Amino acid sequence: MKRRDFIESSLMASALILLPQLDFAAGLDTGKESDFARKLKPIGRALEMEGYFVWCNSPIYGPDGRVHVFISRWLATKGMGGWINSCEIGHAVANTPESEFKYVETILAPRGPGFWDATTCHNPYITFIDGKYCLFFMGNSNGKTDTKRIGLATAPTLDGPWTRPDAPLLLPGKEGAWDDHCTTNPALIKKDGKYMLFYKSWNTKEYNESTQLTIKGNRKYGMAIADKLEGPYIKREQPVLDFSGRGEGNKQIEDAYVWQEGNKIKIICRDMGIFNHENGLIMESKNGIKWTEPQIAFYELAHYIKQPAGSANLKRYGRVERPQLLMKDGKPEYLFTASQGGKYMTASSFIFKIEG
Repeated sequence: MKRRDFIESSLMASALILLPQLDFAAGLDTGKESDFARKLKPIGRALEMEGYFVWCNSPIYGPDGRVHVFISRWLATKGMGGWINSCEIGHAVANTPESEFKYVETILAPRGPGFWDATTCHNPYITFIDGKYCLFFMGNSNGKTDTKRIGLATAPTLDGPWTRPDAPLLLPGKEGAWDDHCTTNPALIKKDGKYMLFYKSWNTKEYNESTQLTIKGNRKYGMAIADKLEGPYIKREQPVLDFSGRGEGNKQIEDAYVWQEGNKIKIICRDMGIFNHENGLIMESKNGIKWTEPQIAFYELAHYIKQPAGSANLKRYGRVERPQLLMKDGKPEYLFTASQGGKYMTASSFIFKIEG
């Protein structure tokens, strides 16, 4: 080999060794498509309700074999921002994940002044634990983010009656803590007899001072553990998922759904700058604390279908958010998401089948 060719080959080899490490550390490797993403088949929209935005679709199979989904919804006249100050949680049912869902009833609505969930009820996350149905959700008392708190409603059946909590399940940290602003986006698993509650939060000072950032503050995920479902939950001092130090920009995640497969804990969530703001992410862990590098879990709707032109009032049109899984025999069968648009140009569920 000629000296020049040898030098060029050596430099190229060195570059190939170094670049993936740099991209890997910065979270910028856009080729990280997961096996989960490759299995997604779009089914289409569901729960399109005239006069409402529909968001946060959390599904579960009932003993009757039907699919029960718990949704958040608010009046379309409130615009997209109605989730924070006038949302309610409802129950809908379908014979199969791909058949028509029918709204049954509203089960949690804002209770008014004096209650911790006075102004909104949002972020439903349904699961079956210890012989009861557990509906984790977020409520707030002033129509703003700083009073968002996680609560837990329980029922013996999916049709209720639901026991509503008098107090939140998880409070924010003390002033100055990374999670002193709120607790929201709940997800829970039971592992080795312990109840592991995952939640999103951020620091108030950081939020108030981040005026130059595209997305204010920096959303991170924490974990709190309890010996009993009802708590008390003891929080880890530091977040278990924090992308704030990765390269340039403001990298965050939100909307996490957590589940177990075998001896692994898995999480699917929305990307907020790690790859971009349109994708979803998926990661794995053995203990819920140390996670694998994020991979792409899903893409924007344009990747799967052709949509009509959006309207000026829909600033997130085309984005897929709030991923929740319909589990069957311990494995994900369908992915339920929320996306702006649809028949009434508000927002609705969008469902994917997970094939293979």
